[in-house]
Amino acid sequence: MAEPTAVTAGVETLLEAGNPPLPLLRVMPGIPIDDAYEQVSILLGYIKHLIREGDAEDDHKLLGAADYLSALAKALMNDIEIARNRRH
Repeated sequence: MAEPTAVTAGVETLLEAGNPPLPLLRVMPGIPIDDAYEQVSILLGYIKHLIREGDAEDDHKLLGAADYLSALAKALMNDIEIARNRRH
């Protein structure tokens, strides 16, 4: 019998809002891990571009966008690792 496809756990959060701060966004559960990895790869490419351009142009908006995308990529990677550890 084939092993089921590994999917995101859906527990990692990112970006906080309010007082006291509460998580604003969460990784959705049930996304195939291969698809989530693909999105992380795409995000990392965008982050790299934004950082290079932001540094070259001293543009804090580009660097801020890179920071937000970094938080998203980190949450996705953490969630993938949680899902993988649950399987073993």
